[in-house]
Amino acid sequence: MTIPVLAYNPTSQNIRVAALGVGNEESPKIFSTNTLPNALEIDALIYAAYRQIFNEQQTIAHNRQRFLESQLRSSQITVRDFIRGLVTADSFRRYVYDCNNNYRFVQLCVQRMLGRDIYSQAESRAWSIVLATKGLTGFIDALLDSDEYLNTFGDDTVPYQRRRILPQRAVGELPFARMSRYGLGHLEQLMELGYDYVARPLVPSWWEFPKAPASPLPYVVVSLMTFAALYLIAFVPMASS
Repeated sequence: MTIPVLAYNPTSQNIRVAALGVGNEESPKIFSTNTLPNALEIDALIYAAYRQIFNEQQTIAHNRQRFLESQLRSSQITVRDFIRGLVTADSFRRYVYDCNNNYRFVQLCVQRMLGRDIYSQAESRAWSIVLATKGLTGFIDALLDSDEYLNTFGDDTVPYQRRRILPQRAVGELPFARMSRYGLGHLEQLMELGYDYVARPLVPSWWEFPKAPASPLPYVVVSLMTFAALYLIAFVPMASS
């Protein structure tokens, strides 16, 4: 029998209410296939999907899913299906799922697919149970098929960070893209395996050019000594002969 998602409460009563405000430079840009004026802007939508799921530090050519891109360009799949394919790809599993515990992985997925942070530890435990019982694919399907995702983004909109700037707050939330893809636990495991990640001051390499002195006098002295040596080698033997 499948275990249902445990109930959890939002952090405030109006957390799910649509925001009322004037857009500014901090407002997220929404990419949707319903608002594309021409087919060329599908490239920007695809890049926005990669940036949202993999973040900028993982948006590399190696992680591209060209078959999914081709299907999206030809309207064979929706944006939601494209997001599903990116999250279930092998690169996402290796770079995000394999190097995190279930609680942190749940937090990253909620941020990247639902566009918000987790409400509380109760929500983190609820989704972790789904991940443990249904596996990675079942957990992803549960998020993308949830009422919150469908009501917020639907089938045609790329997920984005919602309500990062609130009028009553002096400082808004940091972008989710600044959050590292693994925590201190995985870093400690890498150090136990012999990887050295201790921060050290930068030491100039031997091939770097030396800095120019503050005064040109040393260059003048060296030039005169070189000229004198060449003069003694070239002209003194000729004068003596």
